[in-house]
Amino acid sequence: MDERYRPGYHFSPPSHWMNDPNGLVYYEGEYHLFYQHHPYSNKWGPMHWGHAVSHDLIHWQHEPIALFPDEHGAIFSGCCVVDFNNSSGLFAGSHGLIAIFTHADTCPKTGQPRQRQSLAYSSDKGRTWHKYEGNPVLTEIDLVDFRDPKVFWHAQSERWVMTIVAGDHARFYGSENLREWTLTGEFGQEEGSHDGVWECPDLFELPIDDSGHSKWVLIISIGDNPAFPEGSRTQYFIGEFDGNTFINDNSADHIMWLDHGRDNYAGVTWSDMHEQDGRRVIIGWMSNWKYANETPTGDWRGAMTLPRALSLTSRDEGIVLTQMPVWEIKQLRKESKSWSDVTVTQDVPFMIKTKDDLLEIEADIDIRTAGEVHIKMQSSGQSETIIGYDPVRQWLFIDRFKSGMTDFHPSFACQHGVFLVPENEKIKLHIWLDRNAVEVYANQGLVVLTDQIFPDATMNRISIGTNSGQVVLSSLHIHALQSIHIPNGTTEQTLGGDEA
Repeated sequence: MDERYRPGYHFSPPSHWMNDPNGLVYYEGEYHLFYQHHPYSNKWGPMHWGHAVSHDLIHWQHEPIALFPDEHGAIFSGCCVVDFNNSSGLFAGSHGLIAIFTHADTCPKTGQPRQRQSLAYSSDKGRTWHKYEGNPVLTEIDLVDFRDPKVFWHAQSERWVMTIVAGDHARFYGSENLREWTLTGEFGQEEGSHDGVWECPDLFELPIDDSGHSKWVLIISIGDNPAFPEGSRTQYFIGEFDGNTFINDNSADHIMWLDHGRDNYAGVTWSDMHEQDGRRVIIGWMSNWKYANETPTGDWRGAMTLPRALSLTSRDEGIVLTQMPVWEIKQLRKESKSWSDVTVTQDVPFMIKTKDDLLEIEADIDIRTAGEVHIKMQSSGQSETIIGYDPVRQWLFIDRFKSGMTDFHPSFACQHGVFLVPENEKIKLHIWLDRNAVEVYANQGLVVLTDQIFPDATMNRISIGTNSGQVVLSSLHIHALQSIHIPNGTTEQTLGGDEA
């Protein structure tokens, strides 16, 4: 049972608890993924930084725990940067990795929770870490929630910039040396969604299509609030950054969500990716604080979304963020089947049985004369997860009421969705199905839904149908995917990629 829901190609910890991705950085040919980790339980507890490295963002090698709790407290979320010019003075004329993170403990004077920012540094590509003797480097005695620093080098002002959350808003600090920080601005007290506490910020610049112009993106995750069914989720803002603070392009009440599923939280992007690569890549924790401690996975708990490349595109409603899984995922394809111009009616659905439980589905669907369209992923037992589209409401949704094990929390079984306008009377869906999750990208990543599922048996049937009229599958591609794990200690080959 413990391995039944182990994902085939989403990152998961070897054992015990995992939540937020931390310290995402690219350095000397390796992508680093650190993460919130409790190595003594499958539930949240005193936080450590777990660690894994990859050469392709898909296959991961687990490394020993990187950061342990110490006299300043547990190790909450944070980031890593490459200190190429030794501005910190911690690398004796060389360069290395700096981790900037939140120390969390209890204030001995007041007995209240306390969160302060600290540094650690590594001279051996992140394998061993030394805490800075001057920790903590940034404190705020008037705030309980003061955490999750995300740092980058801002070339225009020739200094480091830290974005951090402070209860109900974001703050920006500047530094010449990563050790001494000065407040430069604040944003958000009256802007966006405040359904929960603000967490896990990120700030970066992206080009808008091929226009030659760019905008800044501020990502803010918000914690669970019992009053709202969505639980923890992530919003973003589009605007400008002047070196001191963020200026929102949209009205204060304009809210944009990164993901319209239930299970994508605390996502942040990789620092220091090669300029010639040019991508801004994000990964999120694939769970929700409403039920994260209760998911039925045994002695391990927690997984990450697929890493996604982010882009900005200009639409009628304004500039919006799009996202698609990184191209490296294609190397996992091992067998593909394709169809074109297939007509589906209520009486004659399209059906296929599959022996593979790791699938990628590309569907270009003409919905001109269709009623509600349903893509059903069914197990050999009773489980059924539905991806649907209602052309009348222009509503794309996931229904996981019958998706398998759902009774571990009353909020898990649900149907939820997002407004999606067809393009040329078609919708284009790109779906990734894993043993524990489904990710749906619509119209080139204009909207995304990510959901965990816990089916009672292997998914072995895919059907596409409608409740009235007819649907035309202009094109359909189903790819069976290889697992990223090593089976029984042997080496698993992947198509066109590194060894797993």
